Amino acid sequence: MLEGIILWLVNWIERLGYLGIVALMFIESSFVPFPSEVVIPPAGYLAAKGRMYLPAVILCGTLGSLLGAMFNYAIGVKLGRPFLERYGRKLLISPRTLQKADSFFERHGHISTFIGRLLPGIRQYISLPAGLSRMPLLPFCLYTCLGAGMWVTVLALVGYWFGGNEELLRRHLKEVSIGVALFALTVGILYLLKLRRGG
Repeated sequence: MLEGIILWLVNWIERLGYLGIVALMFIESSFVPFPSEVVIPPAGYLAAKGRMYLPAVILCGTLGSLLGAMFNYAIGVKLGRPFLERYGRKLLISPRTLQKADSFFERHGHISTFIGRLLPGIRQYISLPAGLSRMPLLPFCLYTCLGAGMWVTVLALVGYWFGGNEELLRRHLKEVSIGVALFALTVGILYLLKLRRGG
C-alpha cells in the first residue's frame, strides 16, 4: 500500500517536472498546509535514477519556497498591516505593540526568518509577521533562501539516498526533521548569547 503511494508520488513529480516542483513548493511555502516532504524527496529519488538533475531540483524547490514566502510577505504588507492599523485596538493590539514588532523585525528579522524556515509549522507562516513589520525585502529574500535552501537540500539528499526504500525514507525523514530543528534551536541560542555579550 505505502510502496504504491510512494510510486504514485514519484511518477506524479516526474510528470510535473521542474515547473511542478516550483509550483508545489510555492503552495507549501504559502499559507496552504502542503508538506514539502511529499515533493522534494521523490524528486531527489528521480535524480538518483538519472531522470532529474539534483542541483535543478534544489534550485526549483528553493525558488518555489521563496515565491511562496514572498506571497505571504505581500499579504502581510498589503492586507495585514492596514487592517491592524485600523482595527488593532479592537483586537487588543495597540500601535505601541505594532511599533515593538517593527523594532523586533528591524533588529532580529534576519535570524527569525532563517530559523523560522527550518521549523515545521512555522516555516509557512514566518513571512506574515515579516510583511506586517515591513522587514526590508532584500534581507527577507536572502535569509528565506538560506533557510529554505538548506531544508530543500536536506530533503533532496534524503530522497536521493533513500528514496527507493520506503522504510529507510520515513526513518531518515524523521531523523532529519529532528536534526534540522535542533540545528535551528542551536543557532537561536548562539544568537541570544551573542546579544547578551553585546556582540
